[in-house]
Amino acid sequence: MGEDKQCIKAVTFDLWETLLFEKDGASAQRTMARCENLTNAFNKFGLDVSTEQVSSAMNETVNSLLRVWDNNRDVTHAEQLDLIIKNTAGESVKLRKEWIDELSKAYVSPIFEVPPYLNPDAEKVLHWLSNRNSRIGLICNTGLTPGTELRRFLSREGVADYFDVLIFSDEAKIRKPDPEIFRLAAQELRARPSEIVHIGDNLKSDVWGAKNAGFRAIHLAGAEGRDKKAESDPTSLVSLSRNLGQLRKEQIAPDKTITSLAMLIQTIKEMEDSS
Repeated sequence: MGEDKQCIKAVTFDLWETLLFEKDGASAQRTMARCENLTNAFNKFGLDVSTEQVSSAMNETVNSLLRVWDNNRDVTHAEQLDLIIKNTAGESVKLRKEWIDELSKAYVSPIFEVPPYLNPDAEKVLHWLSNRNSRIGLICNTGLTPGTELRRFLSREGVADYFDVLIFSDEAKIRKPDPEIFRLAAQELRARPSEIVHIGDNLKSDVWGAKNAGFRAIHLAGAEGRDKKAESDPTSLVSLSRNLGQLRKEQIAPDKTITSLAMLIQTIKEMEDSS
């Protein structure tokens, strides 16, 4: 390797539709499970609410979250849970402290009840990066499932230990594409932005955001394992997350585009060889 060749010291990944895939309809099933779980928990505590009321409260909560997310900011899981409780039970209901854990469990457990599945290429790619001593990071915009549960899920799938850094927006309170969350990852990975490549499926959040932070960016385009039912619903979080806003597609230029995660190994080799 020549002295002038720029090594890729660290690689960061998006999570959803990059490392974790979904079956068609999974998003809607998970939302229904969340509403049913919360209804059961509220009723157990003597609050007479229906699944329809909880579903309506969930929609109100999501609308509140979208207003925050539009500014590339995020709220903690506790703040999100507080929103759903208030939207369901009203301000006048005095919740007991001992109820909170059970309501939280009802809210987050659908990730295990209607689980996503690991990209079949993920472990091979992570293993290859680990063997070449690359630092590995995750930069994830969370939705309704907080980082704590996503960590548990990745541990259950046997891949959590590959990561040197796991950054979730509900914990950092910043969302992609804000360059700040990428710079936070660079700092924790002890690498300069120019020494990091980010991989993700979302043109705005993963490509445009990473490039603005000084990272190189690889776009994972057209991969299988996306919830096509959710993508076809313009009101779903999956569909809304793909909105480019005022950006045009031609304004977003990834360094490389791949159509499967398995292609990442050769792509990184080529990027280093051309540096």
